[in-house]
This record gives sequence, C-alpha cells and structure tokens, in this order.
Amino acid sequence: MRAETTRARIVEAADDLFYHQGFEQTSFADIAAAVKLSRGNFYYHFKTKDQILGAVIERRLAKTRALLDQWEAEGALPEQRIRSFVGILIANRADIMLYGCPVGTLCAELAKLDHGAKRDASGIFTLFRDWLRAQFEALGLAAEADALALHVLARSQGVAALANAFREEAFIRGEVAAMEAWLADQAARGQARQGPAAQQISGG
Repeated sequence: MRAETTRARIVEAADDLFYHQGFEQTSFADIAAAVKLSRGNFYYHFKTKDQILGAVIERRLAKTRALLDQWEAEGALPEQRIRSFVGILIANRADIMLYGCPVGTLCAELAKLDHGAKRDASGIFTLFRDWLRAQFEALGLAAEADALALHVLARSQGVAALANAFREEAFIRGEVAAMEAWLADQAARGQARQGPAAQQISGG
C-alpha cells in the first residue's frame, strides 16, 4: 500500500510539472525533488520518463472519465451537461491563463516531439468528442452531432490558447457567454425537430 501511495504521489507531481513547465523541460530530478524521494527510491517505481508520461496520461484519462460521469449525474438535460463542459473554461481560468489547456498543451508538445505517446494523449480529446457527440444526439441533432462536438472542442481550445496568450479574464467570460448562447440555439433547434413532447420535457 505504501509503495502504491508513493507511486501515486510521483504521478501526481509529474502531472503538475508536465502541465506547468512542459514534458521535455521536466527532469527526473525535478519530479524526485517534488516528492522528496532519493533517486534509488524513485527508480524503484519508474525507470524512464516515458513510463511516467504513460502513467500521467492514464491518470488524466481516469480523471476525465470521472468528470464526465459527474456531469452526467448532475445534468438532467443534455444542454445542461454540455454547459458543464463549456464551464470548465471559467472554473479553470486562472491556470488556463498561466499555462493553457492541460490537454491541448501536452498534445501539442508531444506532436512537436513526434513522441510515441501522442496518440494516447489525444485519447482525452476523444473522450470529450465522443461524450459531446452523445449529448448533441440526445438534443435531437444526431445527423450533425459529431460536427457540433468538434466545433465545441475547437472553440474551447481556441479560447484557451488566446487566454494563455493575452491573460484577459474578460475575454474568457465573453467567449463562454457566446458559447452558451450558441448552445441555447442548438438546443432550440433540437427541440423543434423532436416536436412538442421534447419541449414539454425541457420545460419549454
């Protein structure tokens, strides 16, 4: 149990460091110092930085799945659940302005390095894409659900990139408000396609 706890601490510290200073710029020494481990104890758990990267990606995938499950439980309607996704730009705005999106920045860095783990890292985007597509299907927009899911992903990534560049909170809030207004329009389109029964369920 103690070894598992130490391993989890290493992965958590590496996750933070990869986000804050980048994968390539983070050394074994940086991670060992963050968890206050000797090099020998550190190598007992991980022999290479790529092994740590794999564990970090698995951690992020697990956290993303848990977050999606939480949004499913909290949102009675698909529109509310999509709003939860959009809302992470506000909830995480301080970190986003300083470091960008943790998913987008890691994927971009691994792509530049042509790293073997770039496909695994993009799996987090795939989770979001599949989940958003399911929400738009539930809104009654099945024929265009995947395109709408990618639109929301692309716009959120663009907002994160520019927020990191300009570090203007008002910009984030304005873009989120615009995305929510757009989402309300999509929900109205979906309700119109599904007829009066769908409007009654949504309270329309």
